Amino acid sequence: MAKSLHWSEMGEWSLVWGMRFLLRVYFILGRRLLQFFLYPVVSYYWLVNKPGRQASLNYLQRLAEFAPSLQIGSGLWTSYLHFISFANAIVDKLAAWSGAITLADVEYQGRNELVAAIKHGRGAVLLGSHLGNLEVSRVIADLDTDIRINVLVHTKHAQKINHLFNQINPHSALNLIQVTDVDMTTSSLLSDKIEQGELVIIAADRTPVSQQPRVSSVSFLGAEALFPQGPFILAALLKCPVYTLFCLKQNNKHIIYFEHFCDELVFPRKTREQAIQQTIQRYTQRLERYCLMAPLQWFNFFDFWRQDDK
Repeated sequence: MAKSLHWSEMGEWSLVWGMRFLLRVYFILGRRLLQFFLYPVVSYYWLVNKPGRQASLNYLQRLAEFAPSLQIGSGLWTSYLHFISFANAIVDKLAAWSGAITLADVEYQGRNELVAAIKHGRGAVLLGSHLGNLEVSRVIADLDTDIRINVLVHTKHAQKINHLFNQINPHSALNLIQVTDVDMTTSSLLSDKIEQGELVIIAADRTPVSQQPRVSSVSFLGAEALFPQGPFILAALLKCPVYTLFCLKQNNKHIIYFEHFCDELVFPRKTREQAIQQTIQRYTQRLERYCLMAPLQWFNFFDFWRQDDK
């Protein structure tokens, strides 16, 4: 059997040049006409992207078996709707970057608790994911201009995307930081930001791109999957409060959920691996809960449950 590609080895549809093109279309023609152009594109993409389509079908099958009460289909039509959901999420990203999303488009759950916590002078780590639309988190920065947000991303295009953000909104308090792995250098870089009361967002549902990734195999949607240890080790090193962050599109509104995870992560030396494993399992259980709330907003179009990285 051929070894499946790591997610970072797969071509990304929304590269920087594509973002620039879509932004131009968005500004000139508006959302409705942009969506009109997106549907044939995503249809073509769904047809030719066999690995992504198969990953979608595998995910839907696992979901159907794990939560039969959802009564979600696991065939080609539902997979196509899954990709359409992804296309709509791209449009929402453009709206977020352009400043078109306003307070009327957003609802918060748990935001007051988070803001009150960081007003004491220290920041927090927010564990995000590729469930929903993490980019809409930039709205948080515009609503509270004294709160800076740092998003860790595993892409070489981070600086170019930062430049694109600044062109669109030079006053945005969102900052992308490119990392290939979470290590001591990353921790040192972010420690000052936490001390200054800034937020650090990192996706906790994709394995690192390094040659020897630190991962844990935990149960997710009824089967073993690999999750990165790095985000949790980073949070422990930063010695700060930890929250989970999910932004789901529900009834044409972006609902941003902040949920307290712990006051501080501590991994005792003697039971370190076990403690990390238990912490990641607790995170995946929460991720499962939100995944069932918006099943077609899971945007990991690769073999998520593969085990050959271990």
